[in-house]
Amino acid sequence: MEIIQVLHMNGGEGETSYAKNSVVQRKIISFGNSTIEQAVVDILCKNFPESMGIADLGCSSGPNSLMLISEIIDIVNSKCLEKGYSLPEIRVSLNDLPGNDFNDIFVSLPAFYQKQEEEKVKGFRNNCFISCIAGSFYGRLFPKKSLHLVHSSSSLHWLSQVPPLLDVDAVVPLNKGKIYISNTSPASVRNAYLVQFQKDFSLFLKSRAEETVPGGHMVLSFLGRTSADPATEDCCYQWELLAKALTSLVSEGRVLEEEINSFNAPYYAPSMEEVKIQVEQEGSFMINSLKAFEVEWDAGFPIENKPELSSRGRRVAKTIRAVVESMLESQFGRDIMDDLFVKYAELVDDYYSRAVPTYINLVMSVTRKGP
Repeated sequence: MEIIQVLHMNGGEGETSYAKNSVVQRKIISFGNSTIEQAVVDILCKNFPESMGIADLGCSSGPNSLMLISEIIDIVNSKCLEKGYSLPEIRVSLNDLPGNDFNDIFVSLPAFYQKQEEEKVKGFRNNCFISCIAGSFYGRLFPKKSLHLVHSSSSLHWLSQVPPLLDVDAVVPLNKGKIYISNTSPASVRNAYLVQFQKDFSLFLKSRAEETVPGGHMVLSFLGRTSADPATEDCCYQWELLAKALTSLVSEGRVLEEEINSFNAPYYAPSMEEVKIQVEQEGSFMINSLKAFEVEWDAGFPIENKPELSSRGRRVAKTIRAVVESMLESQFGRDIMDDLFVKYAELVDDYYSRAVPTYINLVMSVTRKGP
């Protein structure tokens, strides 16, 4: 499975689109606001740039894609007014994989510019330059020393590929009946995922180190865990339930068992210690802070008065579908998607009857070391 081709959030504005089902990701972004503000203030106070390069990696589409940029501009504008500085040029690069719905972003840009000019910054259009860059962030994307601030939210838990040990046709599948790490997965599966994360995250850091100016900042938030055990429920149980939903379709003859056995999610939720070790080993960045917080699977918002969202399970299912459908469709076909996520919603509702499921999200702020 070529991840760069099949991994993308559902585009458009439909009922299963990411644009309409990304409230969890929006809440995660909001949790990192104070960390972003501190990074921006530090950049402006220590070395006020005439032209400020900002990159948002894994921007996706929909309302979240420009929300953070608007908040960063607010911070820059406020600080400039406070100090009596002129507003610097702001170069914004929005990045995601080629399958992302970039057109949704382009269509929303005129309204974004107009709102900024009317409500916040007069003449803003002449100071802010927004572009979109398609490509994997596990490699170089930007010119050397062109970025002052790098942000990424809800993206770095996606790997560049399925661990090679699992992405092969084996006589006896290593992770039979599962699509990610579970409490029944052998040690070889857990280690394969860890090794792939280490390789990918190290490459991410190395690439950004070349692109970021000395003293520049990165603020990264992604799903992770606080436990040393990669099979804990708060970092992988959403995949366990998805595997059960797929398995329930095997008995109906709609999914082959072999298809489940050969599918493994290109995903890894690292521990805080694993993240810290990789940053320290790569050596280009200094960690300012590394924190963890919990977010409920449905973001904890009240259920809307809509029949299709009459249960928390249905709402969670729509959120997950908006994110993983492209990958599942490439493996299992489009025809089963509606029924698959009905079954998934039922399983999530049952889980909610016994627990309040949460994701663990890690937020890290780092500074690029000197030349």
